[in-house]
Amino acid sequence: MSIKLVLMLLAFSGLAGIALGYVLRMLIALSQRGSLELEVKQKLLEAREKAAHIVQDAEVQAESAVAEKLAPLEEREERLAEREDRVGKREEFLDERERTLGEEAERVKARENEAANLKREAAHVLKERRAELVRISGLSEEEAQARLIKEVETAHENAILSRIQKLETQGNERIEEKAHNILIATIHRLGNAVNAEVMSLSVPLASEEMKGKIIGKEGRNIKAFEKATGVDVIIDDAPDKITLSSFDPLRRHIAKIALERLIEDGRIQPAKIEDMVSKVKEEIGETIKQEGEQACYEVGVVGLDPKLVTLLGRLHFRTSYGQNVLQHSVEMAHLAGMLASEVGADAEVARMGALLHDIGKAVDHEVQGTHVEIGRRILEKFGVNKRVIQAMQSHHEEYPYETPESVIVQTADAISAGRPGARRDTVERYLGRMGDLERIAKSFPGVEKVYAIQAGREIRIFVNPGKVSDLAMHTLARDIAKRVQEELKYPGEIKVNVIRENRVVEFAR
Repeated sequence: MSIKLVLMLLAFSGLAGIALGYVLRMLIALSQRGSLELEVKQKLLEAREKAAHIVQDAEVQAESAVAEKLAPLEEREERLAEREDRVGKREEFLDERERTLGEEAERVKARENEAANLKREAAHVLKERRAELVRISGLSEEEAQARLIKEVETAHENAILSRIQKLETQGNERIEEKAHNILIATIHRLGNAVNAEVMSLSVPLASEEMKGKIIGKEGRNIKAFEKATGVDVIIDDAPDKITLSSFDPLRRHIAKIALERLIEDGRIQPAKIEDMVSKVKEEIGETIKQEGEQACYEVGVVGLDPKLVTLLGRLHFRTSYGQNVLQHSVEMAHLAGMLASEVGADAEVARMGALLHDIGKAVDHEVQGTHVEIGRRILEKFGVNKRVIQAMQSHHEEYPYETPESVIVQTADAISAGRPGARRDTVERYLGRMGDLERIAKSFPGVEKVYAIQAGREIRIFVNPGKVSDLAMHTLARDIAKRVQEELKYPGEIKVNVIRENRVVEFAR
């Protein structure tokens, strides 16, 4: 009984505990729910206040933005109003100006009508006065004019006779001058044939073995010789000679002397060849100076600058249409001096103009322009008399004949250089093509030496190995060939040979 009671009490106690726990849980839940609702309400209130602030700020910003947007419109409206005001004032000014011009035009038209009326009245009065004069004098206008001229002739007969004599004298002088010009033009028609120089030289050999020395092992001697001199060495079946070919007489001359001395010395190798060619070039420089001085002395021209004399001496190794230019210039100077003495011109000016007429050819392969224009610049640089320049500049009719001496120089040139036309054209084209080939190749960067050989069928181009690489050689050759093809006219084809050589030298001590 007691155990059941205990168990019942325990069960009742458990139920009471459960009920009490449930009640407590409900109370705790209700208290937490109340705090959450309070917190939610508080946050809702804060959100509403924040939204009100945001709306207020947005309204302020909107008002500010509207004010900023409207400000430029107001300024623009003000500027437009000012511009409309200025346009209105300008229109009023133009209207006023138009009215003023209209009134001025009316006044001008009235003055023109008034001037026309006055002119008609003056013509009428002049006509009436002439009629009155004819009536009073009993002479017509033509008769009065003839009588007046007769009276003037009678009063000034001596002065008129003196004037007539002066006119006759001046007329005679003009006739004499015209006769001189006719004489010069007649002489101009005369031309003498001139023998042409060859384009190659031969060097005799003592034996066939010497050819082997000149060629060298694997042809290195002959290659070094051609590079140093710029000539084409032709070794054919003839056992007793070697031919040197080049369009430039100076190169042929240097090559001939150098080769003769190398043969005489017997030691032929690349270093010796370069040394010998260098020495010969120095000797040729002295020869050039002597030739220039000799030419000036022979024709009696003095007072030239030494550098100008040296340039003149270079013409000794230059040909024109196959004729030695320096000999041609000396011959021209003699002819020009004689012609000037015959016609009463300045013989000294004529001789100097003839001697220096081709001075531009001394450097025409180095300077752009015709040899006449180059020569003019050279003579002006060295302060040569202006009359001499006028005398030389017209020998190819590039400039007008300004003085009798210019006609004389041109005449002497025709007399000295006359030859059949076909041969002249052939040589001119040949020399021009050779010079143009070298000029085009030299215009490219990195090119040191250029030689046109084989009558213009080949150009040998030596480049600086430090500036032009092996790969760039191909591009350079292609560019030069393309330039030659575009600028020159020639028969057949031209071989462009670009050579790049590296050389290392060391000394053992």
